[in-house]
Amino acid sequence: MSGIKSKVIALTGASSGIGEATATYLAQRGASLVLGARRKDRLDTVVERITAQGGSAIGIVVDVTRREDVKRLTDAAVNHFGRLDVLVSNAGTMAVSPFDELRQDDWDAMVATHITGLLNGIGAALPIFRQQRPGQFVNVASTAAYVVKSPQGVYAATKTAVKVLTEGLRLESGPDLRVTLVSPGITDTDGVGKGASAEAAATMIQLRDEIAMPPSAIASAIGYAIEQPDGIDVSEIVVRPTVQA
Repeated sequence: MSGIKSKVIALTGASSGIGEATATYLAQRGASLVLGARRKDRLDTVVERITAQGGSAIGIVVDVTRREDVKRLTDAAVNHFGRLDVLVSNAGTMAVSPFDELRQDDWDAMVATHITGLLNGIGAALPIFRQQRPGQFVNVASTAAYVVKSPQGVYAATKTAVKVLTEGLRLESGPDLRVTLVSPGITDTDGVGKGASAEAAATMIQLRDEIAMPPSAIASAIGYAIEQPDGIDVSEIVVRPTVQA
């Protein structure tokens, strides 16, 4: 199946930022969407806007750190639309801080969201893809997986893990499974600096306001990977503002 039209796509972190932009982009091109996020009110708003514009979407409240939540998301795709063609694992947190602050709860949250959440997605979707053939994983990492900047050590480590896990999955994918890594640079979203230490948040927000690209840039990159014909795997896309070092 080529293109985006008529594909059934599940997407985590769909209530704002890159996830919301991606949901809008895919809906406009005819995908049927199963959108997952923790914030029900914001998720409902995204779903209502898409359906009001003639798109097809349902929302499922999901915390990706909970295995049963992610399985409920993929099961909803099969039960509601009859199949699942793509899982976009986009949920993330940027609660960065210097190591000396010892914000271990934030470290745990990044590990749980970026690593455990990704593995939960693989565990939920891989059996479906293997049974129905074909299927596609699109995993959202970060340019932090390529360049480590202080005080983003833990964040960069978890996003590097996303990169490694995606490549490992690709190597085991076989002829029917596509696996894509999309790594955004600094993007204009509300999540930048959210939960970070005060100094780190101020630096990140200033940089965002100065150079960030719109989330639609990442949405179109994700769309590009999805729209390729079966048998064509876009393995890795890095998207950054031209002024980002």
